[in-house]
Amino acid sequence: MEISAIEDLKIIPDVVQPYPDPSVGREGVIVIDNGSFNCRVGWMLKEKPALIFRNLLAKPRKDRTKKDIDVATVPITQIGNDIVNIEAMRLQLRTQFDRNVVTHYNVQEQIFDYIFAKLGINSENGVPHKVMITECLFNPNYCRSLMSELLFECYDIPGLSYGVDSLLSYYSNQRPRNGLIIATGYHTTHVVPVMNGRIVVENIRRINIGGSNMIAFLHRCLQLKYTFHINAITLSRSEVLLHKYGEFAYDYMEALQNWASLEYYDRNVKKIQLPFNQTTANPTLTTEQKFEKKKELSRRLVEINARRREERLAQDEELLVQLQQLEETADDGDDIREGLAEHSLKDVGELRRMISTVNSRVDKTRQKMNAPTATSSQQIQSDADKLLQPPPNMTVAEWVEETRRKRDAIIDKRQARRQRKQDLAKRRTAAAQERMRIISHLARKEKGSDDFGMRDEDWDVYKQISRDEDSDNENESERLLECEIILKQYDATYEDPLLTMAGNAAELYQLHVGVERIRAPEILFQPSIIGSYEAGLSETIDFVLKLFPANQRSCLVENIFLTGGCAQIRGLKERLSREMREMLPFEARFDIEIARDPVLDAWNGASKFCLTETFRQSLITRPLYEECGGEYIKEHVNGNVYFPTPKIADDQEIS
Repeated sequence: MEISAIEDLKIIPDVVQPYPDPSVGREGVIVIDNGSFNCRVGWMLKEKPALIFRNLLAKPRKDRTKKDIDVATVPITQIGNDIVNIEAMRLQLRTQFDRNVVTHYNVQEQIFDYIFAKLGINSENGVPHKVMITECLFNPNYCRSLMSELLFECYDIPGLSYGVDSLLSYYSNQRPRNGLIIATGYHTTHVVPVMNGRIVVENIRRINIGGSNMIAFLHRCLQLKYTFHINAITLSRSEVLLHKYGEFAYDYMEALQNWASLEYYDRNVKKIQLPFNQTTANPTLTTEQKFEKKKELSRRLVEINARRREERLAQDEELLVQLQQLEETADDGDDIREGLAEHSLKDVGELRRMISTVNSRVDKTRQKMNAPTATSSQQIQSDADKLLQPPPNMTVAEWVEETRRKRDAIIDKRQARRQRKQDLAKRRTAAAQERMRIISHLARKEKGSDDFGMRDEDWDVYKQISRDEDSDNENESERLLECEIILKQYDATYEDPLLTMAGNAAELYQLHVGVERIRAPEILFQPSIIGSYEAGLSETIDFVLKLFPANQRSCLVENIFLTGGCAQIRGLKERLSREMREMLPFEARFDIEIARDPVLDAWNGASKFCLTETFRQSLITRPLYEECGGEYIKEHVNGNVYFPTPKIADDQEIS
């Protein structure tokens, strides 16, 4: 299975364009496709827009902690492609849109400043060019009024015309006069019927599902699936994954059954490698480097064991001194019952036996510590160089197999101990209750007494338990090291865990994008997946078609036009063909086409529209703006229908 590296958004800052452009002149029209996701800006007659950037603004907050500075520093506002790292500024991003309607005109003004500055227009008296700008379907008159006021009053443009992006894309592709436009946007999806070249206003329907919902749903699914990488799975990366690997399922329920099959999953899953820091050993170590590393590990283990022996020796010597002082007190005839009770002893005979046991333990520890003192380095060297031999009654293969079983048993015991420690940390587990029962049994001085913990010496029980666990860990480490040395020398299939850790780390930082590829786009047809009560795209199309008589319905379905950013996702045309085949009569004819460029065709259509006589007739000049108000527009085939705002009667104003 091929593993692909995660792709981040590559944003290149925009450069200032030469002005005036010789190919356009000073009479050129500025074309602005003001989308809620991307903004595309350029001059008419151009093949492509000069600027394409995210319609976002990032303004860092003022640092209120720096009160000693006399001159307040104004944070630098970043706009569009100046925001190189969007995720770093995610909490400071602002947009002028509320869904697909422009409502924040202070942000829109800064976006316009960015546009005109990058186009090279730095005239102090305003912008001496006509503007063709897109707006959403059924844009409220109040919002259009504020947009016109901003462009005329702030930038003093000579003329303005509005158009709808989906209709301009339809115009750019030169579609027939009758058709059904499916405009898939970033926040909304519109079903727009067109009859005789004009939109049928009363039959247009909107679905509040778009690309942003798909990205957010995919982002959440991956975060819930890989909680360990919740910070590495960002909205920007989810956006890239959706457009690169997302697809509409031809039959969603059948696709879910296919993804439940392990063979289908292995064939179609996409493995994405997240970035990670490799801090493990180099897998390409030479034999000499491996040998030196093994000696270093052996030396380190010997030092750890020596330090633990010194700690235990100091504790035993301190205990021995206390016991010997207690014995001398007993020889003098004094009462030592409190001292015996402190050490959990019954009589003087048990005291002497304990002194003998501790004394022998101290002597053995001292002998073990003093034996390798003179030749510790030589011993480590000889132990590392020595080739261990199998017992005389076993072959090499049997010895290796027995050693492997011992190593697995030690590892299993360690894992069980680790799990036991986790259980002991919880009060209500069976392991924790059993441990408390054993401790209370060991600490009980008299039958029926329950005063454990009232005296300081009661806590010596915990010290004894911890000392026994440390001794077990030390012995296990020595046996495990011996088993690994044997397997390295005699077992050719043995892999050093230190050397294989790098590959395991890479696997831990992988995303397996499987059923999420079809689940995220599916919300366009089934909004109930994300808890929305709206109808899906196929139900909305069926509802719109039933608003027309049969003869007009056949004209509409013979020209179904898909445009917008979501139209780029694979499988939309095939899925919609299946849905249309189910809702239309048997053997009914229909045709579905996708825009040549679903993203740029709206700008291309607006650029072509600027060359027509209809554009010149639809221009709103400064005198017309002052006479009719900012909400007024001249209707044309590629724009909205104008509905004047009702005027309030005089008697209603008084009341």
